[in-house]
Amino acid sequence: MDSRRRTPGLSSLTTSRLQTHHYTAHGTALRARTASTLQTQLSVFQSLLHNFALTHAKDIRANPEFRAEFARMCSALNIDFLASSYGNNTSSSSSGSKDGGGAASLWTQVLGSTVNDFYFNLGVLVVEECRATRGENGGLISVSDLRARIEKGRSGVLGASMSVSDDDIQRAVDSLAPLGSCFSLMKIGHRTLIRSVPKELNNDQSTVLEAVQVLGYVTVSMLQVNLGWERPRAHAVVDDLMAGSLVWVDCQAGENEYWSPAFISAGSSSAF
Repeated sequence: MDSRRRTPGLSSLTTSRLQTHHYTAHGTALRARTASTLQTQLSVFQSLLHNFALTHAKDIRANPEFRAEFARMCSALNIDFLASSYGNNTSSSSSGSKDGGGAASLWTQVLGSTVNDFYFNLGVLVVEECRATRGENGGLISVSDLRARIEKGRSGVLGASMSVSDDDIQRAVDSLAPLGSCFSLMKIGHRTLIRSVPKELNNDQSTVLEAVQVLGYVTVSMLQVNLGWERPRAHAVVDDLMAGSLVWVDCQAGENEYWSPAFISAGSSSAF
């Protein structure tokens, strides 16, 4: 009796290859079906969102909070309402429309051409106000402060029918990015600020600015006690911030106090 072990032959190798090919084909088909299903669901959601926008166009136009929530719904569906076109994924039968097949943005269809003017003019005002206040705040201003300044001096530039919200200003700042501008948003504590200078802040500077936003001012000894910094480190940070006009120094106290320009401006305006 032959006790030698039988080794796998060509037939077993062929079977293994067929099984691998079968699993690969099945996986490819499954991914294709899943992608098709998700694409169909996304198209349905986009259609429903478009109908919702048309139905509630008046509320979206008049209510900044409602407008912000609608914008967030668009973002959840990966729709840039300022740039995307509803109907891009529709059938080619719509290509013979009188506009030559170029669909306007969803936002424009809902609110008309005024929305483009609104965000364009708002972006211009953001740039103007940031430049006008750069000497006071070093190119760092909170969104809420900027909104208050714009609402105070807008003089009908944005139109009386649309109120400005913090969300509108943030979107206007984001819309400046493709222009290669130095305008960007940053979070310091619970506040959102607009930076209009190309200088980047390091971790130490951000930490000090966050403390200033909360307390109104800091001193070198406060930074030493609360953050455990050496005195030269604390001095270097506040000196850099002061050189960029991001903090102002008050030398009248026993120890130099480094104040937020926005805090001082708010206190001065409330005194009158």
